[in-house]
Amino acid sequence: MEDDKKLAGLVRKGLEAQGFTVDACAHGDDAFALATTRPYDALVLDIMVPGRDGLSILRQLREQRVTVPVVLVTARSALNERVEGLNLGADDYLVKPFYVDELVARLHAVVRRSAGNAPTLLRNGDVSVNLLTRETRVGDTKVELTSREFALLSHLLRSPGRTYSRAQLCEHVWNYHFDPGTNLVDVYVQRVRRKLGGDDTTSPIETVRGVGYRARAVPAQP
Repeated sequence: MEDDKKLAGLVRKGLEAQGFTVDACAHGDDAFALATTRPYDALVLDIMVPGRDGLSILRQLREQRVTVPVVLVTARSALNERVEGLNLGADDYLVKPFYVDELVARLHAVVRRSAGNAPTLLRNGDVSVNLLTRETRVGDTKVELTSREFALLSHLLRSPGRTYSRAQLCEHVWNYHFDPGTNLVDVYVQRVRRKLGGDDTTSPIETVRGVGYRARAVPAQP
């Protein structure tokens, strides 16, 4: 969440270059709505924005027991503001101006700390996805995926065997409502399939005709 459009654009571009999938908004009310309706690995909240400010959003999230890691960003370096944010449940903070590389490092750190016992490696058959390093492998071979391709594959791998409709995948991976006239999901599924290898009967992603797609459920090896 950042109300400076130029800064928000630079930060978004920098994060996406590091493999992150980013939603950006300039109004606190919009940020709060997204934070309470979509699953995020981490949030970056500017303290001073129109509508709900960053501290108010943080306070309400923690009151609702939303435990997503939060990095606060502010142009002011007053100690009391930083302390208030940490006391409200922020996981880290940055004072503007900052380098995107530092933000990336802090995001990785708070996600690692919050992971606890949550799985950071998704594995299904020969395919594995590391949610921290954002690395994908088929066996011992590294596969290069774009941020959206990675988001699509990791979403499917969280629940092998579960079928997702195109509308659900649009909602979770692209964060917008499904347009029946688009073949966006189908195009990305085909791209991921080509990169992972396998034919129609062995591909890690199965088509469920008339419904959507699912990750092929592969029994774990003893």
